[in-house]
Amino acid sequence: MTVQARLSAKLHRRVCLVLTEDAVLAEELLARKKLSQEVAGRLTDRVLLIRPGRIDAVLDELRKMGHTPQVVGK
Repeated sequence: MTVQARLSAKLHRRVCLVLTEDAVLAEELLARKKLSQEVAGRLTDRVLLIRPGRIDAVLDELRKMGHTPQVVGK
């Protein structure tokens, strides 16, 4: 007898994500108050989901921190 599991998934269009090189950098970003309030959720240990309409604020804060974010599809 084979048991098949169902996986529930949602498809979201036009979302903004921050993909980091490692989990430590994602933790560093979440520790920054101005950035953490713009994060809607954490998809993996390296991927942060940004609140709708807040990508410019996130980019500004990343640049203030000395990062050079690469923007794809904006």
